[in-house]
Amino acid sequence: MPKIIITPLSGLLDIVRIHEPSHVVTLTSPEQRIDTPDGVAHLHISIKDITDPAEDAPQPHDHHIKALLEFGRLWDASAPLVVSCRAGISHSIAAAFILVCDRLDHVRESEIAAALRKRAAHAHPDRLMIQSADATLGRDGRMIDAIEAIGPGEVIDNAPPVNFPLAFGIL
Repeated sequence: MPKIIITPLSGLLDIVRIHEPSHVVTLTSPEQRIDTPDGVAHLHISIKDITDPAEDAPQPHDHHIKALLEFGRLWDASAPLVVSCRAGISHSIAAAFILVCDRLDHVRESEIAAALRKRAAHAHPDRLMIQSADATLGRDGRMIDAIEAIGPGEVIDNAPPVNFPLAFGIL
């Protein structure tokens, strides 16, 4: 079954070894580069863990979201896609939500967000990424509203891996 696996960086290499994904997305600070095994397509998005756009740090922009969407559309779902950020709580959760919304455009954003919350009580998707994706995908605020509806996640330091299947009916 096609799935996206969300993991903190501390678990990335184990997840790659165990699940043998075809694609990996890492969302880390510009100076932190992650090596992936040969044969695994890898997209590195350089952003910092921030929530205030006024902070002086690389933050999510439309070009990051467009790169994520293009990369996700190249994934044929025959093997898992892994998304990772420092803690597996904010950027990677947002990226997975964005990819699933794009892939399952026939499913309501609120259903996808609810499924995400069910699998990840700790999920606290990056609002800047969601806002940009909502505009890029022409969702008229539905992605933003869906994430707002699930509220903030449980506070933890490092998240466990989350399997997010891409099959309607088991979301």
